[in-house]
Amino acid sequence: MERKILHVDVNSAFLSWTAVDMLKQGAEIDIRTIPAIIGGDEEKRKGIVLAKSIPAKKYGIQTAEPIYFAKQKCPNLQIYQSNFRVYRQYSNALYDLLHEYTDKIEQFSIDECFLDITDFIPKGKTDIQIAYEIHTRVKQELGFTVNIGVAPNKLLAKMASDFEKPDKVHTLYINEISTKMWQLPVSELLMVGKRSLPKLELLGIKTIGELAHTPKELLENQFGKFGKMIWEYANRN
Repeated sequence: MERKILHVDVNSAFLSWTAVDMLKQGAEIDIRTIPAIIGGDEEKRKGIVLAKSIPAKKYGIQTAEPIYFAKQKCPNLQIYQSNFRVYRQYSNALYDLLHEYTDKIEQFSIDECFLDITDFIPKGKTDIQIAYEIHTRVKQELGFTVNIGVAPNKLLAKMASDFEKPDKVHTLYINEISTKMWQLPVSELLMVGKRSLPKLELLGIKTIGELAHTPKELLENQFGKFGKMIWEYANRN
């Protein structure tokens, strides 16, 4: 039986959870709708951007960049400090909801996880229907949004959840790899980072599809075990 895996990823988790908590405390503004970030201490000019709103993203603000540079891009940027007590509260609420669907949950981080629902799909339902049900319930019951990737393994599920954000459900089944994944830049493939990307481009490999069609032996000669691994990732089936 083909496995049914979901990857659930909270959209801009720290900022979303802060926004939900502030609204519950009586805030009049949803900080997800204004240029806002979660970061360090603005007065001390320390810290980096931990999470950003969609309006902040439109100013070119990047996660992990210094707050000082973020403020230069958007002078009216609103900055809120992190609160891990709040984050843990909403993370736990999410996992409580997800445990209603399966006990096979692998936590990847505080705001993302994998669900194996292979043996837990009710008769008459499909994996994609379960994904949309979770997607809707999280929004309605918990007040924040998630992206969900649906696939037969963890790699493809994670790739799917990253396709388009926020608040989306995407599939990446085996028969969709060539149309949905192979045309993506090779930098989008899990484990391909800043060090390996220039070397791949020197080989003329710019897309995941080009990587998938490169002889495995060539990649092993160039990168060793890492080359074999990324070739297998690009051809995941």
